[in-house]
Amino acid sequence: MDDESVFSDDELKEDRIVNLRPKYFKEYIGQERIIDNLKVYVEAAKKRGESLDHCLIYGPPGLGKTTLANVISTELGSNIKITSGPVIEKPGDLAAILTNVAEGDVLFIDEIHRLHPSVEEILYPAIEDFKLDLVIGQGPAARTIRIDLNRFTMIGATTRIGLITSPLRDRFGITLRLDFYETEDLVTIIMNNAKYLNTYIEEAAAIEIAKRSRGTPRVANRILRRMRDFAEIFGKGTISFDIVENGLAKLEIDHEGLNKFDILYLEAILKKFKGGPVGIETLSATLSEEKEAIEDVIEPYLLYKGFIKKTPRGRIITERAYVHLGVKTHGNLQSIEDYLEDDGKS
Repeated sequence: MDDESVFSDDELKEDRIVNLRPKYFKEYIGQERIIDNLKVYVEAAKKRGESLDHCLIYGPPGLGKTTLANVISTELGSNIKITSGPVIEKPGDLAAILTNVAEGDVLFIDEIHRLHPSVEEILYPAIEDFKLDLVIGQGPAARTIRIDLNRFTMIGATTRIGLITSPLRDRFGITLRLDFYETEDLVTIIMNNAKYLNTYIEEAAAIEIAKRSRGTPRVANRILRRMRDFAEIFGKGTISFDIVENGLAKLEIDHEGLNKFDILYLEAILKKFKGGPVGIETLSATLSEEKEAIEDVIEPYLLYKGFIKKTPRGRIITERAYVHLGVKTHGNLQSIEDYLEDDGKS
């Protein structure tokens, strides 16, 4: 991987306009407790002239794990090398990366839970002792050599912390869990990024986007860009509340932030399995979707909003999901069985 150099202020500003990602702690909105602690860790490491302890960042997709790694690197005044677990197929790949890491650099490994076990074994002494143990040759002639590495900071990111082995997880000195964002923080992010995009947005429109952004900055920025498109065609460049309402309807994003895939998921459990429980493998086959995509992309937000529950027997949808789908339960207006019968006739 090539180095991502330490940018000048002008380059950082231009990069911010392109990808809407903050570059410094002072620009980072939300996750206040994490940022406050990181400021202390980074400042203390710089004061001692040492590398920052290795960091493990986890949480649902789109909450800013890669962004935070870049912010840490910028605040340390370091270069950052970026790779991912699936890319590092064999120990030699990792050795090539580690031997090219300069003193004080940051090595960011995305999807670290997908590292191959043989690669992970090489990583242990590298992050603990800054040594690289390599086996040269095969059979009786094989020998082990140990290479000294420059001191560096490794940042691992994952959406599935439960899949990281205990020996690897225990070697991280700093563990950070990113939570879904509050609506107020997303409004601030949207308003700020609209300025970077040179687009005017009404506060009411920003609030509506924030409410439907699944608590996720990545989603908020994606919707903001699309609303800018609608505004340029239908609203003379201004993102108004009406533009957002109409635009989100076209994007099939409802008032709870659920998209058509979320609705398909909930309806599958309701219509095919009478509300559950149903196992993830069965759901995967029913929806023709990879199990990992369901667990990593669809379910975290539905769990967060209380639309589904995970039980030992499988997934079930909650009372809130029935209401959201327009199904009355417990004999109030319409039973689930009547709904299923009516749906079959329609």
